[in-house]
Amino acid sequence: MGWIIALIVGGIAGWLASLVMNRDASMGIFWNIVVGCIGSVIGNLIANQFGIVGSVQEFSLTGLIVAVFGAVILLGIINLIQRGRVR
Repeated sequence: MGWIIALIVGGIAGWLASLVMNRDASMGIFWNIVVGCIGSVIGNLIANQFGIVGSVQEFSLTGLIVAVFGAVILLGIINLIQRGRVR
């Protein structure tokens, strides 16, 4: 059950991050889930350095915020690689 919740929260986090980074039109639901899940890992690595614990396997607001934060960082890195700048 935890993986299903992680996929749903990852999709929501990826979608929110794509709205923040103005990439919503170029991403479908599959890529939103992928970006959200990878962003969740990145966000958790960064958040754990500051003592913040947020997991997406159990739905919590902290876990969603950490996942969105990590997904925004991931999309920023992708923008730098693709276009040479952050939007």
